Amino acid sequence: MTLRHAGMSKLHLVFGGRVTDPQTLNFDDPSKLDVVGIFPDFKTAEKAWRSAAQRTVDDAEMRYVVVHLHRLLEPDIKA
Repeated sequence: MTLRHAGMSKLHLVFGGRVTDPQTLNFDDPSKLDVVGIFPDFKTAEKAWRSAAQRTVDDAEMRYVVVHLHRLLEPDIKA
C-alpha cells in the first residue's frame, strides 16, 4: 500500500428506488432515486440501508443498495 492510499476513506453510498423487476437492480425511473447518503464506513452504511429497506419492506418493487464508492474510486486496492 502506498502513502497515497493509506488514509483513503472507505466511502459508501446508500440509495434505492422502484425496480422494474424485484429480481434485478433495473431502476424504473433513475430521476426518482432515493439517495439516503454517503457514509464513512460499511457499518454506518449498512445501518442506513437497513433503516431505508425496513421502511419499504412491504413493497417488493422497492430496492435499496450499498455501493462501495472507494472501490470505484480506487479499483486496484484490495479492501
